[in-house]
Amino acid sequence: MSASTRKLFANELEERLDELLFASTSHRSAKGISEGLEKLAREQQERVLHWVGVAAQSYAEIGYLVAALGPRALARLDAAGFEAWVLAGLEAYDREGGQAAMRLLRDLDAFCAARAQSAARLGDLEARLGRFLQGLSGRPLALAAAATAHTDTETVFLPAQLAALPTARDNRRLYRAMAALLWAQTRHGTFGSAGSDVAAAFARWPERARAQRWFAVLEAIRLEAVLGAELPGLAAEIARLRGPWPARLLPAVARLAHPDAAVSRTLTFLEEIMAGEDEPPQLPHAGAIDLEAALRVRAARIARESETVRRALSTLKGFGGRQGAGEDAPALNVEGGRVALSLDGEIVALPPEAQAAAQSLLQDLGEVPPECLVPAGPGAWQPTPRQGGGEDALTGHRQPHARYDEWDYRRRAYRRGWCHLFEVELPPGDPGYVAKVGLRNTAAIRDIRRRFELLRGEDRLLGRQPEGEEIDLDALVDAAADRRAGAEASGRLYVRRVRRERSLAAMFMVDMSGSTQGWVNDAERESLVMLCEALERLGDAYAIYGFSGWTRTRCDIYPVKRFDERYDATVRGRIAAIEAKDYTRMGVAVRHLTRLLEAQPARHKLLVTLSDGRPDDFGDEYRGHYGIEDTRRALQEAHERGVRSYCVTIDRHGADYLPRLYGPARYTVLDDARKLPLKIADIYRRLAS
Repeated sequence: MSASTRKLFANELEERLDELLFASTSHRSAKGISEGLEKLAREQQERVLHWVGVAAQSYAEIGYLVAALGPRALARLDAAGFEAWVLAGLEAYDREGGQAAMRLLRDLDAFCAARAQSAARLGDLEARLGRFLQGLSGRPLALAAAATAHTDTETVFLPAQLAALPTARDNRRLYRAMAALLWAQTRHGTFGSAGSDVAAAFARWPERARAQRWFAVLEAIRLEAVLGAELPGLAAEIARLRGPWPARLLPAVARLAHPDAAVSRTLTFLEEIMAGEDEPPQLPHAGAIDLEAALRVRAARIARESETVRRALSTLKGFGGRQGAGEDAPALNVEGGRVALSLDGEIVALPPEAQAAAQSLLQDLGEVPPECLVPAGPGAWQPTPRQGGGEDALTGHRQPHARYDEWDYRRRAYRRGWCHLFEVELPPGDPGYVAKVGLRNTAAIRDIRRRFELLRGEDRLLGRQPEGEEIDLDALVDAAADRRAGAEASGRLYVRRVRRERSLAAMFMVDMSGSTQGWVNDAERESLVMLCEALERLGDAYAIYGFSGWTRTRCDIYPVKRFDERYDATVRGRIAAIEAKDYTRMGVAVRHLTRLLEAQPARHKLLVTLSDGRPDDFGDEYRGHYGIEDTRRALQEAHERGVRSYCVTIDRHGADYLPRLYGPARYTVLDDARKLPLKIADIYRRLAS
């Protein structure tokens, strides 16, 4: 065991403590304290001694207390927590004096409890951080917990818990800052083509561990500046989290904080620093460097990627024969983040597996920026003008009521504020429409009302009550028997009906896309008439909104009945006015109506969709898998907010995609639109029971 790693003995610790605490007014012996510190590992002993010295420079008694409580504190706190504990005591000393500082340090339970409340945990953020890293990198980077933050270029290792900053929100952001800087190590040259130069430089210094600590801090300075050029918002957040640069680092900041600085400049500055004996300051966001592991993993990945590309090239038509002299070599073509070969002027695309390997290989070799860093939006594309010309008269001249994120499954990230939502008032329709529906469906409406009244009537009967709406026959018979036997008869002869408290809010989301024109639209309107007639008897809070739209810049929501509106002539007129309009961009409608449902005070919230098909919109982007995945994510968000979702559709192919959207038991597919009115009422009755 080397002298630098073995534990210090009690007599050595006592000597070090006497040097640090010579100004203590207590004149207490350090012998008892040194015996407690002797049980710690050497790294922990040095940590306590370091902070004893720091504290003693402000007030020797605080340094003495840090030494005495150090073993107990280290048993409950990690390195960052121990540092925060000491700093909290010193801050209390600055504000309120020595007694307040020592009270805070002694109350270790309160400090640990407060720190636990402000902590962020990797397990809670792992999925989100994984998507964030893939969005930066363009290829998956694994996440794993480790004692110190570092990367081997394929896995980003982060602490299982962070509590370096005062609030949980800031600690969650600190996780993202640390992950971004570790990704930047893999992307901007820390382990790139200059990796062998870094390894050679480290080999020259006997204090290799100190060199790696300094290298990690200096690279954090350089990489933060590089991020500032590509991702200024992220760099600004990192700067806020770390606070001002320590004064000792200002010369390094002046030399390294440039967007075009290469790792060679870091090595030059590191050479000068290693001539001295200074230790680097601790930065909250800077990870460590494990150079050997990173270079080894990177070399193995490059070998795998190269072999995958080589095998793919050997199978391409015409490539295998281009070995002879005089033959033109195939040219590499990189455009829009894709990799292809040019053979005799003809572009030959690589197979998908080789395409991914080639893009990853180019990233490792630093030849082309990853596709993911090409800005995604807002974009300049606008939809083709609608027939009839120009923008919609209701929405083209004004700002949207709200903007909603939209989930892009290809990026595994949201497009922020992507969908522009407008609430559009429906003009009144035929005032006699609801009456006509009532006449046509008198028997059906009567049956639905009866079923809903039974649902409302599921009240609890309390017998033998002193007063009530009905006579309790059992109690009356018992009272008569008691009277005949000469006993005193009970006066509790009534039944009281106690209404079961219903606390449910229902939102009906009605598809008003162009494909509903005809039978489907008629069936939707009739369904709503029957449903409203029944719900008025039940007394549940309910609302009805239609949805349609034309691209993400004009997503329309049509209020038919708001929660706070009565089922009156105005609402009946809006039901009559429901008609087929444009497309079915469903995710934004789900998010908006979920927000309206959240505002209701009911314990149970239900979102029921009436639709005739899958999510769809003008153009090719939202159709197919994109729209299904966005709607699925919106429904997951609703579930997380306590909203249950159900879908009734007339799409015969609905079974192909509805299980992915709603789950295997939360949808109904009808084969005939004419069944919709009775079916929707029956489904609601079952869901609300």
